[in-house]
Amino acid sequence: MKLLTLNLHKGFNIWNRRFVLPELREAVRAQGADVVLLQEVLGGHAVHALRHKEWPSVPQYEFLADTIWKDFAYGRNAVYPAGHHGNAVLSKFPIVSYRNHDVSMSKSERRGLLHCRLTLPEPAPEAHVVCVHLSLFERERRRQLGLLCRLVGSAVPADAPLIVAGDFNDWRWRAGPVLQRCGLREAFVEEHGRPARSFPARWPLLALDRIYFRNVRVTRTAVHTRRPWSHLSDHVPLSVEVAL
Repeated sequence: MKLLTLNLHKGFNIWNRRFVLPELREAVRAQGADVVLLQEVLGGHAVHALRHKEWPSVPQYEFLADTIWKDFAYGRNAVYPAGHHGNAVLSKFPIVSYRNHDVSMSKSERRGLLHCRLTLPEPAPEAHVVCVHLSLFERERRRQLGLLCRLVGSAVPADAPLIVAGDFNDWRWRAGPVLQRCGLREAFVEEHGRPARSFPARWPLLALDRIYFRNVRVTRTAVHTRRPWSHLSDHVPLSVEVAL
């Protein structure tokens, strides 16, 4: 199973100069991922829809899923007069259920954990994925990491395959020790000894995005830094291939 995670930046490039969602869709398709975890996905935006002729008539997550990922889930985090945005999961496997957990610590910065249960082909067991977007502020992230561990402990069976991925904003590498306590390991740390650098997209210096796992075996990792990714969004995506 291949998974890809990306902060979509609401479908705009790094300086918000171009609307690049159609290009992003082609780039995501080309990766051949079975499951895609997205952050900063617009569920709707009345102003942008009028300004950009290529603006889709459906929510961004549905536009990206198209006919490739037949199941998708959306967790709305932030709501404002023009629209709303949040996290999304696109899956080639049936999504049995999903729930968005609000972990916002302030009214100005809305954050969430989107938890999905996936039915995989037999004899594979049911898998769980959690799409994560955490705060820019370390004090808030510490509390959100605690809530993530509580979610994993209460809603995910101890023996179930689990992937937790997304934009952790953890540029100081503080998440690892916290998440180790709930049995999670980071894919790039396991393979390369350090988290992957994913931000900013043109010159990745900071390791903001992560892929944590439990009860799976990681067989391959990749940081997608080359074109077209370096000119889409403000983050570059990470991907992993796992065996159950």
